[in-house]
Amino acid sequence: MALKKKSNYSANSGPRINRRIRARELRVIGPGGDQLGVLSLDDALQVAQDAGLDLVEVSPTAKPPVCKIIDYGKHKYLEKKKQQEARKKQTVTTIKEIKLRPRTDQHDREFKMRNLRRFLEEGNKAKVTMNFRGREVVYANRGTEMMKEIADQLEDVGKIDKEPSRQGRSVIMVLSPVAKGQK
Repeated sequence: MALKKKSNYSANSGPRINRRIRARELRVIGPGGDQLGVLSLDDALQVAQDAGLDLVEVSPTAKPPVCKIIDYGKHKYLEKKKQQEARKKQTVTTIKEIKLRPRTDQHDREFKMRNLRRFLEEGNKAKVTMNFRGREVVYANRGTEMMKEIADQLEDVGKIDKEPSRQGRSVIMVLSPVAKGQK
């Protein structure tokens, strides 16, 4: 039977606080960030209680474990705010796909080019796939040329991320948007 590795936090509540701390001796950091030294659990809890704050285990694997005297509710609130701020700053890029055939009519190709331009202007990546049926696969080099023409027409809003390459009965190219100041 394999032993489970103990995590720093209990499964449901995060770091151990106050009476949930198991170590007898702790290295304690005061509310102002100053070192209070190595104290017994009861002494550390008394110092935290006198300050009206919580004793929070921040490094349970250290010898002796490190604990901070902080307002745990405020700490949790600030951590949650940091995570929300980080999520706001994340950019999600999606890949939009356009499928063509070598015999796609000129009007349909122009329509798909407008969509590609819109995708790239919105900041999305665009994947252009040209599928060949039957004997059309003999003319795959024409498909590669058409892909390069498409890239040339869209060079003001997008650049080639992945050069046109053959994959089975398809030629695939990926375009990524050009940054606003790079044009």
